[in-house]
Order: sequence, then structure tokens, then C-alpha cells
Amino acid sequence: MWADLQRKLCNKPYRISMGQGASSSSVIHAGKREENDVNSGRDYSLSLPDECLACIFYSLSSGDRQRSSLVCKRWFLVEGSSRQRLSLDARSDVSAAIPGLFRRFDHVTKLALRCDRKTVSIKDEGLIKVGIHCKSLRKLKLKACRELSDAGIEDFAKLCTGLKKLSCGSCTFGAKGMNAILKYCVGLEELSVKRLRGLAEGNIEVIGPGCAKLRSICLKELFNGQYFGPLIAGSKNLHTLKLFRCSGDWDKLLEVITDHVSGLVEVHLERLQVSDRGLMAVSRCAGLEVLHLVKTPECTNAGLAAIANSCKNLRKLHIDGWKTNRIGDEGLIAVGRKCQNLQELVLIGLNLTATSLSPLASNCQVLERLALCGSETIGDPEISCIAAKCLSLKKLCIKGCPVSDHGIESLVSGCPKLVKVKVKKCRGVTWEGADRLRANRGSLTVNLDTMPLPNLIVDAPAGAGVAEPSARSTRKSPIAKAKFSLFAGRSLVACAFLRLSNGSNGDHRRVSASA
Repeated sequence: MWADLQRKLCNKPYRISMGQGASSSSVIHAGKREENDVNSGRDYSLSLPDECLACIFYSLSSGDRQRSSLVCKRWFLVEGSSRQRLSLDARSDVSAAIPGLFRRFDHVTKLALRCDRKTVSIKDEGLIKVGIHCKSLRKLKLKACRELSDAGIEDFAKLCTGLKKLSCGSCTFGAKGMNAILKYCVGLEELSVKRLRGLAEGNIEVIGPGCAKLRSICLKELFNGQYFGPLIAGSKNLHTLKLFRCSGDWDKLLEVITDHVSGLVEVHLERLQVSDRGLMAVSRCAGLEVLHLVKTPECTNAGLAAIANSCKNLRKLHIDGWKTNRIGDEGLIAVGRKCQNLQELVLIGLNLTATSLSPLASNCQVLERLALCGSETIGDPEISCIAAKCLSLKKLCIKGCPVSDHGIESLVSGCPKLVKVKVKKCRGVTWEGADRLRANRGSLTVNLDTMPLPNLIVDAPAGAGVAEPSARSTRKSPIAKAKFSLFAGRSLVACAFLRLSNGSNGDHRRVSASA
């Protein structure tokens, strides 16, 4: 295989640049020597150290890496010893192959065991074999391994005490297995738990105490997620806390957590029963830099203002108000006045006006990324305010807002550092407005996703047969056909420019986004 590859390379035409003093005959003789070496079966890879060969394997895709490892015995050994990530189909019959797998892949540090819901997953004996043969394991992901019990998780934890990251989803072990991980894997830094079925049973013991080195906790779709309260509150060095769709009232628990853990830097609260009381508890973390509030309808302007007044180092703020109108101008004015280090702001379902956007744009001088989605009040005046005052803005996304071409054209002279604009589902923005923006700012990337045009109803002449409407009909109105042909023409022009730019030897390699 290696010899065939060398022959193919030698048969390709190469552009040879001869230095000063080099003759054409010397180049021809050099080419003949290389061709003779290939024909003689010389393996140039033998001169590569194992470390260089391992780097080449690392840059290949999974399939190419597997095929390349079968070229020769040396490549087989180097590929196996250099592999650090491994993903297995964790069916019950994989247990017999585990010793042989980890004799070949003896340096694996990241392992994923995934099982289909319709098959029987790996059992305790197989996981214990992983702990015995995979001594370098640092990160483990378990998905739908429904046959693992608390006893099997405990035996595994005793063998893999160096585990630093654990992610488990749709598994059936419970609190005892989780506590065994915390007891024996004292260096655990990241924990992610999703749909842990064993917590749905009665008489569940609490999970904890905390882990000194734990830096990140992520809980998703847990019926009894509050049993992790002692673990969260006891992890003094916790950096990131993410809570997604976990049932129960979290206000009081957040107060207990922030009483003991005041160094939180990143907090995600999504579809959680939390109110301003919980946000005021989070505001105790003065070093908070990232906050996501997604579909928390009980949070209001008062809670957001408490965050803004205390957490002045806030860099990223994502709010999905779910169109409840409980967070608006008042809360965002407080953010604009207090959080001057804000770099990224995502606002979804909030009915804001220039009253709040003006202090945000004026005071947050380092704001680089802004997304405004699903608002009924953000129109041309608000976009003009952003264009005039957001001097550091680089990326702007507008989706589902009553913005027109006039507002988009205000970006022609505003936001001098802007590099990308994305507009989706804004009925007032047309292709012509986007084209004018591209024409005036050639380096700006403009992505436009317009609303679909309604079909026109045309009156048929008397006596003409009219076909019944069909759900599968693909007929387009005359206007739609005209626009489609126009856009198709633009695509053809873009392809032509692309071919010309790729075929030319000049430095102009960027294709204009106006097509």
C-alpha cells in the first residue's frame, strides 16, 4: 500500500523550481532516482520517528486512521499506542473483547460507552474489566448503560481512582453509586448527570458531601435533582453550575449553596422553578461572569437588577424571557449601567426599546456579540441606536423582529468593527437592503434568511378547467418564479467567480458575499 501511494505521488505532475546554478539535467536525474527508489519498494516512513508518525495519525479521520493502521505492523503498534480517545458500542457482548482492546490501546484516557436503547448494555463485570485494564482513564462517558448497578459502579471507582471527569445519561444506578464515585475518585473535577433513573426510587440518600477539586456540575432532567444539594454546597471550589429542567423549588437551595460557595463564575438556569429570590442568592457571587436565564418565568426586573448591582464583572448574559414580559427595559437599564465589562448579550422574547438599548450601547464599550430575537418592539430606531453607539460590536444577529431595510442600512456607517450580520425571519428586510449593505461594506458578511413568499391566487378565464388544489403541488407564483430565477442567476455568477478566483494566481481569494 505504501509503495502504491509513492508511485501515485511520483506519477503526478509537479512544478519544479530550479535554484541558481541548477540545470535541467540534474533535476531529471533527481526525478529518476526518486522513481527508482519507489520502484525498489523503499519505505520512506521508516525514517520518521514514532512521535511524528503518531502526530500524522492524530490528524486523520477515524476511518482513515483505522485503515492506515493496517498497512504494516509498525503502523499498527504506533496507532494503537498513540490513541487517547476511544468510543465503544457498549453492548453486553463487548465485555469479552475488553482485555484485547486495551492491550492494543494502552494509553486511552477518554472512554465513551454508548448503548442503543433496544439492546442489552454492558454489565458490572464489563465495567470492572475496563477499570482493570484501562489504567490511564481520566474521562468516562456512560450513555444508556442500563445494566450497571450501584455495586458495579463502586467496584469500578475503587479501580479508577484517577478519574477526573464523569458524564452519565439514562443510566439506572443511583445515589449509592454516585457517592462511591465521590468517595474513591477524590480528584474528580467535572460531573455531568442526565436522566439518572436510579434517583426515581423511594428512600433516596442524599449525594455528598462535597468534593474539594470539583469545578463543574451539570444536572439535566432529574426528578430528584435536589438530592445533589449537599454535593453542590460542599464543593468549595465550584466554578460552574448548570441546572436544566430539574423539578422542585430551587430558590431555597440556591440560598444554601451560595452561603457556602461564593466563587461561582458561570451559572446556567434553564426551565427551572426559580424566582427573584433565587437570583438574589446568585447575586452573592460577586465574581460571576456568565449567566444564562432560559425560560424562567418567575424571574423579573428586580432579580436581574440585583444581579447587575452585585455582579459587575459579568461578561456573558443570555436571557430567554419566553415572552412573559416580566423582564424588560428596567432590568436591562441596570445591566447597562453596572455591567460595563459585558462582551456578549443574547436577548430572546424580550420586548425592549431604545430606552434600555441606549445605556447598554453607551456604557458597555466592549460589547462584541449581540443577538436580538423574538421581540415585538425592536425595530428600526433600536437598530439605529445600536449602529450609532456600539463601537466595538463585531457580530449582530436579528431574528423575528419588526426591522426593515431602513434599520439595516443604518449599519452602513455604524459599528465600525462589525464583521458579520445575520438576519432571520424579519419580514421588512429584503434582499435589496442586504445587497446595499454588502455593497457599501465589502468586508462585511451578511446572512439573510427571509420569510417564505405567499402564493398568489390568479383568476382563471371563464370556461377554463381549474385543477383542484393539492397538498403536494409545487407550483410557484410569478413573483416567486422571478425571484427564484434572479437568485439562481446570482448563484451561477458566484460559482463562476469562485472558479476564476481558484484558478487565478493572484492574491484575491475571497469571494464577495453579495451573491
